Amino acid sequence: MQVRYYKEYSSILGREMEFKLYGHAGPLCLVIPCQDGRFFEWEDRRMFDLVSGLIDEGRIQFLTVDSVDAETWSSFGPTEGRMHRLEAWNRYVLDELIPSALWKTGKPEAEPLMVMGASMGAYHAVNRFFRHPWRFSRLLALSGLYDMSRYVYDSCYTKEFHINNPLAYLEELDPQDERISLYNAADARIVIGQGAWENECLEDTRKLADLFWRKGIQVETCFWGYDTPHDWPSWERQLLEYLPHMV
Repeated sequence: MQVRYYKEYSSILGREMEFKLYGHAGPLCLVIPCQDGRFFEWEDRRMFDLVSGLIDEGRIQFLTVDSVDAETWSSFGPTEGRMHRLEAWNRYVLDELIPSALWKTGKPEAEPLMVMGASMGAYHAVNRFFRHPWRFSRLLALSGLYDMSRYVYDSCYTKEFHINNPLAYLEELDPQDERISLYNAADARIVIGQGAWENECLEDTRKLADLFWRKGIQVETCFWGYDTPHDWPSWERQLLEYLPHMV
């Protein structure tokens, strides 16, 4: 497996940002870590080893990124400042990281990516996919939260918070909105277990499934059994179940 490490300065975030690329050919998949995780989390958890056959066959490449969760969702500071920082990270991913990775992998600058994550990474993946469906054409989200109001501690529901709260902004989507056709043309799966530590994520996924039905959004929501907790062994099984059919 070809692995490349980079550290590049982000003018948007005002600091060096590290990332890795795995693989030599195939569509590019952005992988976002769990809450406060680092860009090497999925490698440390041997998730890429599980799908090394797909990587070696040139069916997929992975791009791993650092989040700014410690400054945003994990912080107890004022909501306005946290959401401003989150939006800066969103711009970094779209305007700096992805163009750099596409160039390094020899891909056209407009080629869409897959996006994937577990837990808080699933939230980020869903948020990326639904806000930017022209940039992301495949989604695999494992055990995420999608109503982020539980992270607002000062009752300050800013515009930047709203546009990063999927269950809020998708509720406002007109069923005739042209973005729905992009969602429906994509290969997207939102996966959840019903075992230990999944209660809040399960509630949010059920709300998403209902919203999708009402809006005519054909994104698959996959409910696993009561033997599937919110933990890495579950995500290993789900990665092996779904990814081979998506690349």
